[in-house]
Amino acid sequence: MWSDVLDLEEFYGSTLGQMTARLLRARLRDVWPNVRGEAVLGLGYATPLLRPFVEEASRTLAFMPAQQGVTRWPREGRNHTALVDELDLPLPDRSMDRVLLVHAIECTEQLRPMLREIWRVMADGGRMIVVAPTRAGLWSQIDRSPFYQGHPYSAGQLAALLRANMFAPLRQTRALYMPPTNSRLAMRMAPTVERFGQRWLGRFAGVSVIESGKQLYAGIAERAHTPELMVVRPKLRIASSRDTQAARNAKDGEAPAS
Repeated sequence: MWSDVLDLEEFYGSTLGQMTARLLRARLRDVWPNVRGEAVLGLGYATPLLRPFVEEASRTLAFMPAQQGVTRWPREGRNHTALVDELDLPLPDRSMDRVLLVHAIECTEQLRPMLREIWRVMADGGRMIVVAPTRAGLWSQIDRSPFYQGHPYSAGQLAALLRANMFAPLRQTRALYMPPTNSRLAMRMAPTVERFGQRWLGRFAGVSVIESGKQLYAGIAERAHTPELMVVRPKLRIASSRDTQAARNAKDGEAPAS
């Protein structure tokens, strides 16, 4: 069940919400230090985390599912948000280089179809980050938390889910070790608690942050015993940006790079 966009907007406008966004943005920057010239899509309620990418990326979009609702973002300048059906994104195939899912994977009732639709719009060398609540963390158990709504995941469950839907997990980290409290002391100590948690608390983080790559099936021809027959066996691999560039060169009639 999707959270209401007004509840999410209210939370991220609060002192606790602003600290939450700051900690999550720091974790995202560790995984994606540079998105210059790339197209970035946020799905769910990703706007609090997309701000650093707006001027750096070639295009930044924030899609919000119809059952959640939509608000304008950013408040200044051109609007980057749109209300969408998460199973039918208004984007061409292979058009987005980076996809960020926040308040999405734990909320949708059509999880596999949504992931397949994201797979469709991701570029062959694209990367996706999923931010999802953990089972052992306090953020999935206290109702003032925006991650209380929906289905929490263990790290293993999340990685298995992505692999089952043609995404290859590449890097996994965690965030939000501070409890979801409005205590001023907790706010002041949040960065210190986050550093301590990264080193010692492990599975007790509030959310998992997992990066994955799009998997492609590539056919490799292999000669059978009879000379007239060829057998094609699929081999699973992760697409890279070099694959995409080679395909563009071939289309333009250029020789492939050695």
